[in-house]
Amino acid sequence: MKPLNLIDRAFLLKRTRLFGSLDLDLLLTISDKLELAHFRQSEFIFHLNQEANQMYLIVEGKISIENAHHEQLALLKAGEFFGDESIFNEKNRAYNAKSTTASVLLSLSRNHLLGIIAECPSVALALLETYSAGIDFRKR
Repeated sequence: MKPLNLIDRAFLLKRTRLFGSLDLDLLLTISDKLELAHFRQSEFIFHLNQEANQMYLIVEGKISIENAHHEQLALLKAGEFFGDESIFNEKNRAYNAKSTTASVLLSLSRNHLLGIIAECPSVALALLETYSAGIDFRKR
């Protein structure tokens, strides 16, 4: 995989349901705060009940969302995001997230996301629209 520059990250965000309605200038600001993370096959990104302080966007690979019994609730692919719901309710993780293939993720911390929302309320509106659509892995 080639290195992801700021523009590449912004265009990845533009293709997501969460950030797709935002203009390029704002996407570049958000992209600057993203951290790149690599995970091996079968490696956990986070565990059930772990403290939540990051959300993730899948760049490459597949991520399994699992319940406490390690039963798969969803299989996510490139362009999808996860882990965001716990950032807002400040509760521990409600599920496990495990890489089923070698995966590359972009992460955004709670502090960065809240700062972005403070600077640009349209991000908050995009989040509300996403949640009002009823997206919840635990109910799949």
